[in-house]
Amino acid sequence: MNNPNDTNKRCLSVVMPIYNEETSISAVLREWFDCLRIVCPNFTILAINDGSTDGTGKILTKLGEEFGSQLRVLNKANSGHGMSCREGYELALAGGAEWIFQTDSDGQCDPVFFYTLFRDRTQYDCVFGYRRSREDGAVRKFVSWCCRLLVWFVSGSHLKDPNVPYRLIRAGALRKALRRVPADSDLQNIGLAVALNRESDLRWKYFPIHFRARQGGKSCINYSTILRTGLNLLRDLRCITHPNAASSWRFPKSVVAGPAR
Repeated sequence: MNNPNDTNKRCLSVVMPIYNEETSISAVLREWFDCLRIVCPNFTILAINDGSTDGTGKILTKLGEEFGSQLRVLNKANSGHGMSCREGYELALAGGAEWIFQTDSDGQCDPVFFYTLFRDRTQYDCVFGYRRSREDGAVRKFVSWCCRLLVWFVSGSHLKDPNVPYRLIRAGALRKALRRVPADSDLQNIGLAVALNRESDLRWKYFPIHFRARQGGKSCINYSTILRTGLNLLRDLRCITHPNAASSWRFPKSVVAGPAR
């Protein structure tokens, strides 16, 4: 934040993509507000409503009236979790935040770990959680394992949890890394993790977290698109690791409402 007296700019912007979470979004946002008001009072939450078809939008409108300027709601057409994250990152940077934290809206990300993560930020440019334990089932664990293996095989980046939705990034580092990530990538978070990892001067820290079971809603993993998304990820990783030799091939885009994590 360039001017500490400028209330339009925040020390911290929290990017939270949301899709069809009417049963849990109120509790999730309240939980995070309770945490952030103690840990970093100068914050804003960017609630990116990715074309929800249930009552999520109406709930967010009411919460926006209650929380005021610290909750900014963006209602947009459905484009998938990754693109919603990308829009949130861009909004946070445009708003002048010093730090950007991305988390998800289904209640699996426990705010209890945020205090230590945020406290240690001054020594690092990127503080990433990694899911040392999790309650979201064997399929999700397997997808995450495959993702980690694919990232290592294609990019050579050894990342503990490349798609983890619990990450704190310094604005300057985020802005630079986003330039490497294709704007149309479905899996923005994975691409961003790889792009950040390729910046050798960045200071990293991994922080163990526990990943809870979903508090509501329905998992949006779409098995029919996993292969297609994985193949597109190969293309995106090549764009990041070999920008001058990147090919233009791409499977037809299929909107994926939730993260394949």
